[in-house]
Amino acid sequence: MSIFISGLGYYVPNTIIPNSWFEDKIDTSDAWIYEKVGIRERRMASKEETTSDLAVNAAREAIKDANLNVEDIELIVLATSSPDMIQPPTASIVQGKLKAYNAAAFDVGAVCAGFVYALNTAYAMQKSFGYKHVLVIGAETYSRILDYTDRTTCVYFGDGAGAAVLSLSDQDGGIHEGYLMTEGDKNDVIRFQGGGASFPTSLETIANNLHRFEMQGRKVWDFAVRVLPFATKEVLKKAKKDVNDLDFIVFHQANINIINHGLNTLGMSPSKTHTTIKNFGNTSGASIIITLADAYKNKKLKKGDLIALVGFGGGLSYGATLLTWVK
Repeated sequence: MSIFISGLGYYVPNTIIPNSWFEDKIDTSDAWIYEKVGIRERRMASKEETTSDLAVNAAREAIKDANLNVEDIELIVLATSSPDMIQPPTASIVQGKLKAYNAAAFDVGAVCAGFVYALNTAYAMQKSFGYKHVLVIGAETYSRILDYTDRTTCVYFGDGAGAAVLSLSDQDGGIHEGYLMTEGDKNDVIRFQGGGASFPTSLETIANNLHRFEMQGRKVWDFAVRVLPFATKEVLKKAKKDVNDLDFIVFHQANINIINHGLNTLGMSPSKTHTTIKNFGNTSGASIIITLADAYKNKKLKKGDLIALVGFGGGLSYGATLLTWVK
């Protein structure tokens, strides 16, 4: 039996935030943001929307695309680094809102590498436990955790969610291999310190501005340009393939220049990828699945295509999934 993506969907909030929105708040400009990272605009959740709401909207689209009912879903794995709350898992909230009462549900936390981690985890569990249909989601509302006085982080991120249904099948293709790795000695490069066991919420943590997303941009760049090509080659090696066998690749949408660097290093044409960073910004753990779903929506995926999904994020974590498109 193979495991393949039978349904895809994504959801981004209605509110569009152009680069000009930041110009009277911090020292930046539309031209600077676009040149540095390739973003023109991003989406922001309404005050009424939470990460679970975005996830539910994406999940419904994916389930519909798979021609399934909610009752068919037996497991929900949700990647997020901006959960509704510390407890319970946001996946549990999503399960309740979907009324997917036949499914177990849990969260995966690997920041921007979250969806790749969630997809590989779901694939392994499906192989082991025989679930017929599994829902894998990446969902983020970074607008709730950003410091809008910090020009080194706040202009890069947007809100959104994407979802994929994995189904068991006797047809050829589907997911072949996964590769995951972490460099935990660099765990301070991307972080949100306040509110956990190390720095429980207090007047002091609030005064010290610990309740916000932090990122060391230069170190992230150095990490990303090194590990994206490496993870791609490692997952191909596991499947006894090489870069020339790849028909399509989707990178985490952190920076268009990182994406282009990865393509150049691998010797791949820009025609073999799809990007959403220009219009959606960096949606962290949701970016890969949003971009894959958008490529599918725009008919860029062909049956039989060998596709790599490659991400990196806080932890520092990175990984890849290799699959053959069969829809």
